[in-house]
Amino acid sequence: MAPTPGILALVGGGEWQDGCSFDQEFLAASGSDQVLVLPTAAAYEHPERLVVRAGEWFGPLGAHVEGLMVLSRADAEDGGAAEVMRGATMIYVSGSSPMHIRSVLKHSKVWDALVEAWSHGAVVVGSSGAAMALTDPMVDARGGGLTIGLGLLTGLAVVPHFGDAHEDEHGEKLHRSVQLAPAGTPVAGIPERTALIRDPSGPWRSSGVGEVAVFLDGVRAESGLGALPT
Repeated sequence: MAPTPGILALVGGGEWQDGCSFDQEFLAASGSDQVLVLPTAAAYEHPERLVVRAGEWFGPLGAHVEGLMVLSRADAEDGGAAEVMRGATMIYVSGSSPMHIRSVLKHSKVWDALVEAWSHGAVVVGSSGAAMALTDPMVDARGGGLTIGLGLLTGLAVVPHFGDAHEDEHGEKLHRSVQLAPAGTPVAGIPERTALIRDPSGPWRSSGVGEVAVFLDGVRAESGLGALPT
């Protein structure tokens, strides 16, 4: 029997704080009390602080957090790091620069190990810029156009921080992403402290404090999550 992939969740940012009750569910689904945090996207923004924050959040949930400090391309080709990734049961890819995480991880040993772990049941969570990078196409945060992503999910693009001050500031970029998406390719706007979740059996759902918006062919899709790829 072929292995079943784990839960895949895309969080709109604002991770590891009140409102992110879905993390308890993800932890339970992983069948373990271990969380592996991959802070690659924040390589130039004190990534070690993200690991500490994650530990402060998951500790009261009964979990132990380990940081995998894959910050450069050389790190991503390290066999030891790939083995750690391959053995993970819950992988949390924290946010910041989607362009950096893509350049570091794409076609690397660590990325291949992440895909293998997920395909064998590990829970994978990506937040903010990491959520953007996990899809293909990927929204280019610099201008809102679409480019190549890591492709753990295909046929879908993500705009995090949807519906807050970030949207007001970058509304033109959001509009450009929606308009430039290929025909039939949905763009999901995910608010902070909100997760867009794909269960192992395939259906989509959301959890958290906000409402996920789905845009298709230039307009907001009336079918909502039903417009997402199966």
